[in-house]
Amino acid sequence: MKLEKTGFLSARVGMLWWLAALAAYFVFPDYRVFGASVLVMTLFALSFGLALGFAGIISLGHAMYFGVGAYVAGRLALAGWQEPISGVLIAGLVTGALAIGIGFVILRLNGLPLLMVTMALSVIVFEAANKATGITGGDDGLAGISFKPVLGIFKWTLDGHVQYLYTLAWLALVFWIARRVVSSPYGLSMAGIRENPLRMSLLGAPVLKRLVVMYALCAAFAGIAGALLTQNTAFVGLQVLSLETSVDVLVMVVLGGTFSIYGALLGAPVYLIVKYVTQQWNPFYWMLVIGVLLMGVTFFFKGGISGWLTRIFQMGRTE
Repeated sequence: MKLEKTGFLSARVGMLWWLAALAAYFVFPDYRVFGASVLVMTLFALSFGLALGFAGIISLGHAMYFGVGAYVAGRLALAGWQEPISGVLIAGLVTGALAIGIGFVILRLNGLPLLMVTMALSVIVFEAANKATGITGGDDGLAGISFKPVLGIFKWTLDGHVQYLYTLAWLALVFWIARRVVSSPYGLSMAGIRENPLRMSLLGAPVLKRLVVMYALCAAFAGIAGALLTQNTAFVGLQVLSLETSVDVLVMVVLGGTFSIYGALLGAPVYLIVKYVTQQWNPFYWMLVIGVLLMGVTFFFKGGISGWLTRIFQMGRTE
């Protein structure tokens, strides 16, 4: 019997992930608040994975869009716009529009220069937010935020059951859009641009414009994740804009698998769960555990966790 297609096997991995996410809601009721935060970061990692793995956009400033989305949702709520779904959509539109303006400038670079510029932009935005206390609250952040019930029916709860299902629904929607984009002719052209932008340019493809569109889409997804974080926690702090947050999401994507759309679904939960468990065990050495885990995956699991799981499915289906 021939090997089944890798795409099909990856889909099986994804199906197991969604079943596990639903099962976790019932099996671990005491951890639904933590689970909702994991889903938020999974969505954030998905947005970065699209930029890095499918467009080849190397960035250390993706937290800028995550943070902007979080602050947009927070400021809207404090101004009286407390409807959650429209607030998320507005945050996504704002971050996407911001990325279009920035993208046309910085995406003329690639490699290390692009990495350094995005890192510099992230630091500048973080410091600007720290000084703009009238807008961001500075070190104190934005507190006293509240939102109306989801769909006017489901009120936000302390045990996190509404937040969990609400965030999972947004993640499912964004993932569906991401899959459609990746499998579309546009997604295939992005793969060509990632591998050889000069050749694609010679073939007549508008390389810069397509990169900007993908960059804006990924930024919009990051903004949606940031808005969901604000709605889940009713607070926005400067940490959402920090360089550390950008590094965290990079580690999540590398752990899960850079070139797989399922990489973020796997890398983010593994990273956050390992971080949580090790911090409970020893709050000073959790980074050592994460470092060892990252090195192990990099050296022994080609393609990250998603690639490893796909190979397991392949071995199980060979004769």
